Amino acid sequence: MPDVRRNTIAAIILAFLGILFTLRRLARFPGAQVAAYITPTVSIYFLVMIAVLFFTREGYTRQVMLSGYLACLAWFFAGYFIGKRFRCLKLAVVPYGEALNLKGTRQVELRCLMEPQLDSVRFDGIVADLRSDELGPRWEKFLAKCTLNRIPVYHIKQIKESITGRVRIDHLSENEFGSLLPSPFYGGFKRLVDFMVALALLPVLAPVMLVTAVWIRLDSPGPAIFVQKRMGYRGVPFNVYKFRSMRCDMKGKGYTQSDDDPRITRAGRIIRKYRIDELPQLFNVLKGEMSFIGPRPESMELSEWYEEAVPFFSYRHIVRPGISGWAQVEQGYAAEVDGMTTKLQYDFYYIKHFSLWIDLLILFKTVRTVLTGFGAR
Repeated sequence: MPDVRRNTIAAIILAFLGILFTLRRLARFPGAQVAAYITPTVSIYFLVMIAVLFFTREGYTRQVMLSGYLACLAWFFAGYFIGKRFRCLKLAVVPYGEALNLKGTRQVELRCLMEPQLDSVRFDGIVADLRSDELGPRWEKFLAKCTLNRIPVYHIKQIKESITGRVRIDHLSENEFGSLLPSPFYGGFKRLVDFMVALALLPVLAPVMLVTAVWIRLDSPGPAIFVQKRMGYRGVPFNVYKFRSMRCDMKGKGYTQSDDDPRITRAGRIIRKYRIDELPQLFNVLKGEMSFIGPRPESMELSEWYEEAVPFFSYRHIVRPGISGWAQVEQGYAAEVDGMTTKLQYDFYYIKHFSLWIDLLILFKTVRTVLTGFGAR
């Protein structure tokens, strides 16, 4: 009995440390509503611990495990709401160059400095446009003094990226493309996870896909599956599979300019809203053409158009395209060049922060998207 209880307590401690580390990582990304991710994160870690104990045939106490689960939920929710008022980042802004256009958020409070001094006010860092020609010797000396006193000095570009969740294309230079090279180790690990998860989900979702296919055929004439050539990983074209959500007998330009596209069928509106139309892409994931998470693949025609109109567009193909992505959960639907430029900035941010943590955050946000229909069209 003591060994069983010891195993349970050890599992609870490991789960607690994993939850703490994960939530801290998620909180670093813009728009991360940590309170919404506490319950799923705690649940996932405890399920993993139970699975490990089960497959290693180590005994554990259910009552103690349940108590630990509830205690972790209470601890992290209490920590979030108690520490909420202390988590607002307070930054001092040097009033020159692009720093003047910076806007704060609920998580970031900005205070513009009139003189190169802090007046005994505690700041978490200093923001300045370090490339501005307007910075004189007084302000440069002030920034150097802040650095010597261990007060972080941030270039405007860093703060803009952390606030908006986007990497500005016009801020990129040849030297900065190195920061956009994704980790090959994580890329390989992600491909393995994608394959195993897709293989496990296929038999579970097969009945849903069968019912959807029959519904589409009964709702309107035409095939249930829509196949389209899209630009893929490393610029290699591939066929993407989707459930058909539009009528086959209505074609022409101008439809996509309206929010109420008459080509969308009754079944199509439902499967689009809840992303059921994306389910056949499980086969694309199994084939290695797509990932569950990554930049959305565009059609060949749109890709050629965007490559002419948007600089560096083709660089988004450095990672596998995904069923869901950072741009989709943050921006929603985008079709025009202006919207595509913003979408590309989100894609570059994803590539720059390519990791398990941003994928996990996108997964949580995608669940919210499926439940609310945000960004559906």
